[in-house]
Amino acid sequence: MVTKKKSQQSDVLEDQLNPSRTRQQLPRWLRKQDLSEADLPYIHPMLSECFTEWLEEVDGFPWLGGQIALLHPDGTFIPAEDLEPSAEELFRVWADNEAGPSAASVSLETYRMTLMRAEEHRHPQLRAFDSIAVPIFTRSTGILCSVVACLLPAGAANAGDLKLLQAAALHIRSGIYRHFENLFVGGMLRERKLSLKEESRRDILFDVMRRLNAHIDVEHVLSEVLDSLEHLYPVCKADLFLSQDYNSPNEKVKPLAFHLQDMDLCKTAFLEGKIREERIGGRHRLALPLAGKQGVYGVLRLDLPTDEFDEADISFLTMLAGSAGAAFEKAKLHEQSNVLVGELRLINELTQRLNSSLKLADTMQFASAELLHIFNSDYCCILQFDAVTQQFVVVSANVAEMIGGTYEKDYGFCGVMLSTKEPIILSDYCSATPVTSQLMDATQSRSLLASPLVLNGEVIGSVLIAKREANHFSYDNYKLLQVLSAHLGLAMSNATLHAAVRRMVITDNLTGLYARHYLNERIGRRQEKDSSGALIVVDIDHFKRINDTYGHQVGDNILLQVSEIIRTSIRDSDIAARWGGEELAIYLPLLGLEQTERVAERIRQRVESETNPQVTVSCGISEWRHSDERVSVESLFYKADMALYDAKHQGRNCIVVG
Repeated sequence: MVTKKKSQQSDVLEDQLNPSRTRQQLPRWLRKQDLSEADLPYIHPMLSECFTEWLEEVDGFPWLGGQIALLHPDGTFIPAEDLEPSAEELFRVWADNEAGPSAASVSLETYRMTLMRAEEHRHPQLRAFDSIAVPIFTRSTGILCSVVACLLPAGAANAGDLKLLQAAALHIRSGIYRHFENLFVGGMLRERKLSLKEESRRDILFDVMRRLNAHIDVEHVLSEVLDSLEHLYPVCKADLFLSQDYNSPNEKVKPLAFHLQDMDLCKTAFLEGKIREERIGGRHRLALPLAGKQGVYGVLRLDLPTDEFDEADISFLTMLAGSAGAAFEKAKLHEQSNVLVGELRLINELTQRLNSSLKLADTMQFASAELLHIFNSDYCCILQFDAVTQQFVVVSANVAEMIGGTYEKDYGFCGVMLSTKEPIILSDYCSATPVTSQLMDATQSRSLLASPLVLNGEVIGSVLIAKREANHFSYDNYKLLQVLSAHLGLAMSNATLHAAVRRMVITDNLTGLYARHYLNERIGRRQEKDSSGALIVVDIDHFKRINDTYGHQVGDNILLQVSEIIRTSIRDSDIAARWGGEELAIYLPLLGLEQTERVAERIRQRVESETNPQVTVSCGISEWRHSDERVSVESLFYKADMALYDAKHQGRNCIVVG
């Protein structure tokens, strides 16, 4: 109650001294604002500034030769700027003694004005002075905010000086509140300005996010980000560095290459996923990671004059980069989903086509043509690894000199893939040549994409795709070839197994010659398109005697020897088969009787001279011509068999034409 009464008395006195600045003239909301105890620790600068201004305003006012100072409630001493050193020391002594645990401290605690005579002072330095002190209270809360004190020569102080100092205190308080109101209103204006700016930024950010999310195309997203920055910060130099395998026509979008100079800031921002900044030569650089939920896709680097950025701008740009990263991720995922759908459709179609044929040559030729189209490449080579010979064999290629070629298992890129079982992507064969490659050298290609064909963990082949231009293949191509290679390897395995099974079906297990049913089938097909052909039926003489004498193992060996002689005595187009038991048959397309007899004679002579133990053979020959009445396969064999029967009766080891 006492505090409130004293505060009201102070208000009346202040209003009388400052009639033009009464509290009633202040806005009502401002009159309600006042200093609180929580503000006191922070008002030292304001007290010092107000005291200095007051001293300037009352310059020349007669203070009876005394020295005046201001004291913070915590005991901090605020001297006048022109206070003499000796007087400053006196005030410090006064503050330590009379503002400490003394009569002066009692006056501070009870908020009373004091006048202390020199003889009452106990400290030797203060015995020659009188001191007067007037507390300054807040205008509405009545809290002590400072004390104004004056040192006068001993015996000079009186009640009038105390009243004069009281008026000075009120004057100082008005200055304190003038500063307080300016600070308060200025702070509110700054807050309002920042609030409006922040609201504007939110509106801009919302608009940018709306436009970003309206795009599902990567290029449009990138352009929207850069255009928005150019509009918001016209003096800003913006560059976007992407780690993705993406080539943009926008000159401001560049690859994120850590090895280049001046990329340390971007590298740090990318690896840490946090904003990084630096100030060099009056410029302020920001590196903002372009991040989505799945990772960081690049870095947005901004270069501005130092005074163009504030904390709110950095916060705004961080949110913008985050929105751009999310939009980029969405567009990229949409793009990747379209690519994946296309790839799945492609894989499905390719797999169906690969499985539609079980002939290895046809399957690999189709695959080679498809791969050339899929990867927009110039050359393709597919090789099969022969586990028996430990060599790679070219089964398909659009390079004529390579077809059918063989390479050692450790040669070139095929050798690398055989040992690592990993695909290879090479940007420029000319600048980086890890191994020698006939495909790359012969075609003068620079870009290479290669993948092993793996089945059950083992390499069964490889595929190499080349392009004359450098840096042609992308990481997406690399991943796609990996997927296609799995299907291509399976198709190669299926075709190889089918060929092996077919060979087992049409081949005699003992002699390695074709089986009888396959011979019949081939003769029937040849008769449909050929104009003539001949058949030789070969029978080993006294074969039963050989089995009885030497045993069946020797008999089987004789069959093998005779079969090998026949195989090496005929053309590639001729067909040799085991007819049954010890009888063998040879069909010779488009061959007449005279030539057929010479072939049969050559076989007879070689059997007689090369077999061990020595055996002989008898041969029966038949032929057919297109001009004759159509001869069936059965009748052709019948005629040859009858001729063989005659050769047996003529003493064996001879040839008879039917």
